[in-house]
Amino acid sequence: MSVRAHAQLSGIRVSTRRVEAVCVAVPDPINFEVFFDYQCPFVFRLAGLLESVRRSGERDFKVGWRYFSLTQVNSNDQGWTVWGAPADEKVRGRLAFQAAEAARRQGRFDALHGPLLDARHRDRLDIDDPAVVERAAEQSGLDMARFRQDVADPSVLDALARDHRQAVGELGIFGTPTFVFEDGAAAYVRLSEPVNGTSPVEVFDRLVSVAAGEPRILEIKRPRRPA
Repeated sequence: MSVRAHAQLSGIRVSTRRVEAVCVAVPDPINFEVFFDYQCPFVFRLAGLLESVRRSGERDFKVGWRYFSLTQVNSNDQGWTVWGAPADEKVRGRLAFQAAEAARRQGRFDALHGPLLDARHRDRLDIDDPAVVERAAEQSGLDMARFRQDVADPSVLDALARDHRQAVGELGIFGTPTFVFEDGAAAYVRLSEPVNGTSPVEVFDRLVSVAAGEPRILEIKRPRRPA
């Protein structure tokens, strides 16, 4: 496990901050990235877990959300790419990535990220429908004129191309959500159900301790008993 992750989970003091001549131990935040696709229900569950942990105030972490297209990774069309396909071609999942990056250009990625996931997985809406995406953007307080302009800008897909290529070519990522920690440890994680109640922090701690700290565990898969 990385030093920072271990420190947060075990309570070890790893850094100090001087406040009025008194040395106070302050754990560094756990930093990690998550490669995601808005179409993925496991991303929705993970985002809910992270938001619950954040609201609890019991763990300090910073997450960087990185794009990974499931449509692209499942395509058998040699040479075709989600980001290079013509603008008038309907490509599953592409519009949500465009919207997210347009929001990022306004410094409002987080404001739209949750609503897009909610629209797809909680409300069962079609996030390939421009009306659905625009409604989420408007309700998130984005500058809509700029948002529409950026969504239509072909370069808005450059971030998706960059992230996806790095994920596949450098990190060997194959699905979502996948954690990547500062020390290079990476893990594909699927939650069986949303984590509610008083257990999010406990689940988060266990997830990080295995995903970041035990690279020898390659896969854990639970069998489903016949009905």
